[in-house]
Amino acid sequence: MRQYFAAKADYPETLVFFRMGDFYELFYDDARKAARLLDITLTQRGNSAGQPIPMAGIPHHSAEGYLARLVKLGESAAICEQIGDPALAKGLVERKVVRVITPGTVTDEALLEERRDNFLLAIAAGKTGYGLAWVDLASGRFLLTEAASAEALASELARLQPAESLVSEDVAWPRFVSELPGLRKRAPWHFDGETATRQLCRFFGTRDLSGFGCEGLPLAVAAAGCLLGYVEETQKSALPHLSGLAVENAAETIALDAATRRNLELDTHASGRSEHTLLGVLDHSVTPMGARLLKRWLHRPLRGQDLLRHRYQAIAALIDERRGGGLREVLRGIGDLERILARVALRSARPRDLSTLRDGLQLTPQLRERLAGADSPLLTRLLDSLGEHAATAHYLATAIVDQPPALLRDGGVLRSDFDVELDELRVLSTNADQFLLDLEQREREASGIATLKVGYNRVHGYYIEITNSHVDRAPTHYTRRQTIKGAERYITEELKSFEDKVLSARERSLMRERALYEGVLDSLNAQLQALRQAAAAMAELDVLASLADRAEALNWAAPELTSEAGIHIRRGRHPVVEQVRDDPFEPNDLLLDDSRRMLVITGPNMGGKSTYMRQAALIVLLAHIGSFVPADAARIGPVDRIFTRIGAGDDLSRGQSTFMVEMSETANILHNATSHSLVLMDEVGRGTSTYDGLALAKACAVQLADKNRAFTLFATHYFELTELSQQYAGIANVHLDAVEYGDSLVFMHAVKEGPANRSFGLQVAALAGLPKGVITNARRYLAALEQQPASVPAATSAAALGMPQQMGLFAQSSAAEKALRELDPDELTPKSALEAIYRLRALL
Repeated sequence: MRQYFAAKADYPETLVFFRMGDFYELFYDDARKAARLLDITLTQRGNSAGQPIPMAGIPHHSAEGYLARLVKLGESAAICEQIGDPALAKGLVERKVVRVITPGTVTDEALLEERRDNFLLAIAAGKTGYGLAWVDLASGRFLLTEAASAEALASELARLQPAESLVSEDVAWPRFVSELPGLRKRAPWHFDGETATRQLCRFFGTRDLSGFGCEGLPLAVAAAGCLLGYVEETQKSALPHLSGLAVENAAETIALDAATRRNLELDTHASGRSEHTLLGVLDHSVTPMGARLLKRWLHRPLRGQDLLRHRYQAIAALIDERRGGGLREVLRGIGDLERILARVALRSARPRDLSTLRDGLQLTPQLRERLAGADSPLLTRLLDSLGEHAATAHYLATAIVDQPPALLRDGGVLRSDFDVELDELRVLSTNADQFLLDLEQREREASGIATLKVGYNRVHGYYIEITNSHVDRAPTHYTRRQTIKGAERYITEELKSFEDKVLSARERSLMRERALYEGVLDSLNAQLQALRQAAAAMAELDVLASLADRAEALNWAAPELTSEAGIHIRRGRHPVVEQVRDDPFEPNDLLLDDSRRMLVITGPNMGGKSTYMRQAALIVLLAHIGSFVPADAARIGPVDRIFTRIGAGDDLSRGQSTFMVEMSETANILHNATSHSLVLMDEVGRGTSTYDGLALAKACAVQLADKNRAFTLFATHYFELTELSQQYAGIANVHLDAVEYGDSLVFMHAVKEGPANRSFGLQVAALAGLPKGVITNARRYLAALEQQPASVPAATSAAALGMPQQMGLFAQSSAAEKALRELDPDELTPKSALEAIYRLRALL
């Protein structure tokens, strides 16, 4: 217990798994917590201060499953192992914490989601904004960036979705940071910039950080120093796969805020069904590392047009030259080499990791064969990055058996003939019985004693036994070992030598195999960077082959990137809706250019306005990850950001109503949209009264069109907004129509020029199943409203229903008012006055 308390003192907030024989034991509060979380039995043993000690344990050979459950619950575990040899220890076996498993630092295959990155993130706060550094220990990527505002920080967090985050305990963090999963607060000194620079230079063996391009990012460097310290503290081992820092520059990417990522349903859907997301449609990668890379591309669309064009060219080459299918078949046999190499670097790779690495490297020549002569600079570069690894593959083939056991401790991992000493130990441990039978036969023949036998007991070891009647015939080189009733037992030099070998042969065999296995890891680590480069090339080939497969199967086209401002899409389609619906999808065009920057979109609910808007954003986004797009053709100019204001709900945890959420998202767009931004605005102003909402909608539309000059799709049910096209240059009207057919309503889903002439709200309500009485009353109220002339302001219409009146935003004089103002009572005769009254009544 003294050993346990010493370990627990270093990790007071972490569950300590204390190795005792074949079990990991937990004590006191750790035991109670583990019993509750893992559904294991809580027992008690011994006593402390007169009270029994709570205790819970798990078998060490099945610990992975329990640890995986803890990690998914956001918990951490300190693994306290027996580091001494029980056979040699005098008294207690020495124990110490050898690693700490946290949600952001796990690398074991069983503890990770194979198609999702697992990031540990650190955030440093300063006067100029925030510094972010994150690492994926399972792949060895170490990156950093800076965010100038809380909104930019929220956007980065939505992209990275870290499993664990480190922040300073002396900062008042925004709520979205405080609610991060796996949040850990560290002392402020962990984020000291000068200390961080020294730590990073020491770790990477450099004089300064200029070679990594991060000298102008002090907050990011401070976050990286905290991150590195935490990783070293938890892993307690060398980290050779963290070979450098990479800086992510926001200017290189199309910015997507958290609301946009959510509204475009890139990889999450409210239903929880992945096939209803863009990633679900796009991801046909055949390796886990390819799937993770594709997701990173999707969440970080690029602005560099040259690289994107190279990706289009590579996809076209894979399609046109019929290379994609063969490439994917070869890649299908390649495992998750990226994560395997990280475990090699951490010296935690298991035998099956090495056999998978061997099999993957053996397929490299086939990949080279499939890519030879490809008409694509990018594919040629990836071909060079694969490198030549025939010698490594051969070395692993001669070292590792075809189907190795899961764990090294079981033995039988290394091939026969790989090491002479290991083979001899294995022969001794497996063929001892036969050796003893052969020895017994030889000694009988040499001594002439037919009853001589060779035996073994645990106390005295191996012996040659001769009965008393033949003791006088015992050879002189026999040494007496034990006297028993009726017989004497002897030992010979040959038998003693055999005993020394056999009694420890099994243990020595395992020790020798372990040492040789470590040598194999040493050999792989010597080539780690070249192997990691090959794995990265394989992952990128997998993504390109997957995109080629999608483009060919779904009839997508290569987009054209241009330096001219604008977005022109011919017969564009929504990539997800097209796949999940049974009916044929109606394609639509989109034209935005310098003279046509905003489309005011009207039409009925369910008519397809939101689908039309989203498909435009998704086509632009797909083009900027290097994918073909769901359209007959697409020409896209420079885009710096994509904003969406689509749908909303109450955020009760933050005390925000639906309208407040809507206005917060709208404010972010109006403050940050530029003339190169694509903005989707859906039903702005619907969360408040008609007149407030209409006023806000008009003001927002005018601001976007006249001040921000962003490319904007502005869907609305306020038909008054269609008048903006006559008042402001760059605004046009389009609509999606529907047709009444008998009692049913048919949505055409076709985008046409001009405004809609009605909204079909009651018909849609009836389709939704509102009670017939409600629909009937609504029709009566609507008829009362429609009796008013179209030019009468809405306030007058409200009076028809006995509702409070407000001044109409676009109120104009009615025909009756105009006629009344034109009358001169002093010039009217009684007859003409009566005629004027009848005329005014008719106008009303």
